[in-house]
Amino acid sequence: MYSISQLLIEQVRVRIFKENIPRIKQCLETLTEAEIWYRPNNNSNAVGNLVLHLCGNARQWIVAGLTDQPDTRDRNYEFEERGPLPTAQLVQLLDQTQEEIEAVLSQLSPADLEREYDVQVFRESGLGILVHVIEHFSYHSGQITYFVKARKNIDTGYYRQLDL
Repeated sequence: MYSISQLLIEQVRVRIFKENIPRIKQCLETLTEAEIWYRPNNNSNAVGNLVLHLCGNARQWIVAGLTDQPDTRDRNYEFEERGPLPTAQLVQLLDQTQEEIEAVLSQLSPADLEREYDVQVFRESGLGILVHVIEHFSYHSGQITYFVKARKNIDTGYYRQLDL
């Protein structure tokens, strides 16, 4: 029998590591570097910016937020970068972020999930931080997927292997 905290931490792993990051990587592999850094207008972000943003957000909220590690995030850079950064560099950043998140998740206790933390200008519980990062990844993964489908006119096939 698993505790609620163990179940939550496992869901973070499933939603971020097994669903969102692989989907983002698939999208990156589908796009050219020019497409990854394409902005349809000044009020829209490129896929590359969204990847930088997701990694920065997850590291700020989980890695620095739930530990004593320093918060080194430069949020403005995530949106100001115009690239093109190589696709391999973005994939490497996703991998590194996953490793850093996993290092924190593997050490979390139920008390850590109940405790409150200051992140950005917010005061959140450990549980709230994990929920925030899951929904944030899902939100921007959806944006990235939409861009790929619109740009390439393809079915990403995320559920192709399942008999839904």
